[in-house]
Amino acid sequence: MTVKLPVVVLGASGHALVVADILRLNPDYEIIGFLDGVHPERKGELFAGAPILGGDEKLDLLFERGISHTIVGIGDCQVRLKSAEMLVRKGYTFVTAIHPSAVIASDVVIGAGTVVAAGAVINPGVTIGQNVIINISASVDHECQVADGVHVGPGVRLGAGVRIGKGASVAIGSIVTHRMNIGDFASVETGTIVLDNVPSSVGFTS
Repeated sequence: MTVKLPVVVLGASGHALVVADILRLNPDYEIIGFLDGVHPERKGELFAGAPILGGDEKLDLLFERGISHTIVGIGDCQVRLKSAEMLVRKGYTFVTAIHPSAVIASDVVIGAGTVVAAGAVINPGVTIGQNVIINISASVDHECQVADGVHVGPGVRLGAGVRIGKGASVAIGSIVTHRMNIGDFASVETGTIVLDNVPSSVGFTS
């Protein structure tokens, strides 16, 4: 009998639902609960089939009890990056959630804590950082570079050789043409066709 790895999910809203569904399709993981630091009144509530254990204040206690694996189920890029930095400081190890229907080339590099949702396609030569979201039915063409904390939204199409900077967001249905650069913390709005480089925006300071 395979011993499952216990995982706590940080976040308990829409994106966490998606993350939980993907994790449950992996026989190696068991979700022991969720943490919601925004709504303390939700402690004890059942969410996506597991309890909300409390907020971030539970992390130290969970770690002491041997729960050392986690994933951030938060859609907002800057919040996800801040949360990931906190988890690293506390000694946690990230798991990666990849839906079995995703098509991923054999040489693709995917960082820890990243979520690859159903129907995504990632072609050869791609490098994806940590705590990234490649959302439903997104496609990432060959030789793209996607930095930490990026969100590639549902149905997005990235052309070949696209570079996306840390914490940037490319919203639903957008198309980024070949070799474009999207700067750190930049935001590409829904349905945009990107024909020119997008400059960096102001992000958080670690």
